[in-house]
Amino acid sequence: MHSLFREKNKCLTITKNLIVNTLSYKTVSANKVTATKEWVLVDADGQTLGRLASKIAMLIRGKYKTNYTPHVDCGDNVVVINADKINLTGKKWSDKSYIRHTGYPGGQRSLTATELFQKDPTRLVEKAVKGMLPKNKLGSALYRNLYVYAGAEHSQAAQTPKVINLNDLK
Repeated sequence: MHSLFREKNKCLTITKNLIVNTLSYKTVSANKVTATKEWVLVDADGQTLGRLASKIAMLIRGKYKTNYTPHVDCGDNVVVINADKINLTGKKWSDKSYIRHTGYPGGQRSLTATELFQKDPTRLVEKAVKGMLPKNKLGSALYRNLYVYAGAEHSQAAQTPKVINLNDLK
């Protein structure tokens, strides 16, 4: 009877090993070599600034990809055109302020969204996207994958960016 029990356990062990060996639930982690980076073109015409920036940040970060890895730059290079045609809701054009400091005592300076937009419309989009990226070396590397242009013309035509409709993304 003791040998019968031993044989039964042996069969169970073999069956368990077969099941475990045949399943392939392995976590795939991307790295610089395996990351597939693409060029993406986004039209900001008529888009709300915050919603546009959050979707662009997710594209740059790579969160729409199946092989997303938090500590690796596996996102796409994003080209934004028509940054001069974005919308801000409510009174944000006059109430939203962008604060910076010169580094000297009493050197705090601020601009409203209207003043910053008149100086350079691309900086509104750049600041909004940069604020949604990580605040570390990875965030700095990811920010370099963003190209913003005020008009419809851009200098990344050689990369043949794929046009994406942001309304289709979640």
